[in-house]
Order: sequence, then C-alpha cells, then structure tokens
Amino acid sequence: MRYPKILFGIFFILALLSCKDQSEKKPDNTDTDIKLNNEKLLTAMNAHMQAISDRDLVALKSTLSPNGNMQLILPGMEMIETVDGFMEYHRQWFEAENWTFNYDILNSEVGDTMGMVVMSFTYKEPERDGEPYFNRMIISYDLQKIDGAWYVIKDHASSVEKSTDQK
Repeated sequence: MRYPKILFGIFFILALLSCKDQSEKKPDNTDTDIKLNNEKLLTAMNAHMQAISDRDLVALKSTLSPNGNMQLILPGMEMIETVDGFMEYHRQWFEAENWTFNYDILNSEVGDTMGMVVMSFTYKEPERDGEPYFNRMIISYDLQKIDGAWYVIKDHASSVEKSTDQK
C-alpha cells in the first residue's frame, strides 16, 4: 500500500513542475544585448568604411573574417570568394587617386552571430572621359561575429544610377 502513495506523490510533484509558468525563463536575447550587439556591428562596419576611405589595406584586412571567407559581388564581374581576392581587388582600386565616396547606413539587423547592414553609397571621380563621374549604389553587407568581434564576410553592391546612364 505504501508504494502506490509514493508513486502518486512523485507523479503529483512532476505534474506540478511541468505546469510551472514558462514566462519566468530568461529570453535568449535581452533588449540590452541586442542594442550592444548592434552598436558593435555598426562600429565594425564604420571601421571597414573608414579603412576604404583611407585606402588603408592593413586596416581593411582587419575588418574581414580571420577565417578567410569573404564574398564580393559587384555588377559586371564574377564573384570574388576569399579575403585574399577581396584584398587584391582593393589594392588595385586604391592605386587610383582621384576618387571619393559617401555613404549612409539605411538599416541594420543583428542576431547572436550574424548581422547585416544596408547602405546607400555614392562613388565619385572628378573626371572620367572628360566629365564628372558618379555611381550611386545600394550595398548590403553581411557580418559574422567570431570570437566576440564582428567581421565583414559579404559585400554585395548594386548600381542604382550612374552619370554615364542614358537619360
């Protein structure tokens, strides 16, 4: 007679525990964590853009994945799929002297280990074929958090308007 009472007691306790309010569980990401993650993501993105503006290859490479994975997708060319390929493309680009750009971050999304940034980007040259040149683009960047730091792993640019477009 004693075993059925013990068994009933165990089942009763288990039933009570399974009915415990699940709202007491801490969410995976608090608003503070998301805000801090987003701030760090945007800091990394701005460091990447500053390195390009400064034509600083060492600083630029420090913003890219230490694992070597990187995708550069630009209009009119095949995709570049490594940090080394990305760096070679930028080394050649940085040799040109008379270009500038400006950008505005339009939006960003961030998770625990992946984030994305979309920006409006305008590239300018004072003269190309005797005329001022510009290329207005939308660029999306993917960033990955590795060992607590954010790194750019994808740069995908789409031209919206160029000064050379037929009007």
